[in-house]
Amino acid sequence: MTFSVHDRKKAAQKNGVPSEAVPSFTTLSSVAGAGRLSRLFLLFSVIAASFAFAAPARAEFRVCNNTQNLVGVAIGYRADAGWVSEGWWQVPASTCATLIEGELQSRYYYLYAEDAARGGRWTGNVNMCVAENEFKIVGVEDCFKRGYQQMGFKEYDTGRQASWMVQLSDTPGTGEGQK
Repeated sequence: MTFSVHDRKKAAQKNGVPSEAVPSFTTLSSVAGAGRLSRLFLLFSVIAASFAFAAPARAEFRVCNNTQNLVGVAIGYRADAGWVSEGWWQVPASTCATLIEGELQSRYYYLYAEDAARGGRWTGNVNMCVAENEFKIVGVEDCFKRGYQQMGFKEYDTGRQASWMVQLSDTPGTGEGQK
């Protein structure tokens, strides 16, 4: 049995309802087709949602190098053993590097970086030890006496976030600018 729009409009007008308020279905059989279409849409939505939630966000501390040069990066943080500084991560131009994988354990992290080509630096006022080559140094005191260099690291308050990202750039105001 089909019930056309024209008949519905007539019926609606007879009951005092304006014809604009009547849906514009051509037949009831098209409504059934719309039901199949909406069930199909629902199925695809459920499948798409399962892909969206399949891979949880990764927790980490990342540094992105938005410059045109290679950048060397060192990080500092508080651990059970005391203050620790680690480096060097080489971060090529226009790429990112993960310095700490997994959920962040500290609220504050400290970063020092150098532009390998131009000598620019991203620094702060928290002194920590660094070495010439790859290093992991426990303690921030007596850097020179222990055979290390001392550099000023910039403090980042992550607010206990599980992840954090710092963007290094050539231009101040577009992330972390060089000094």
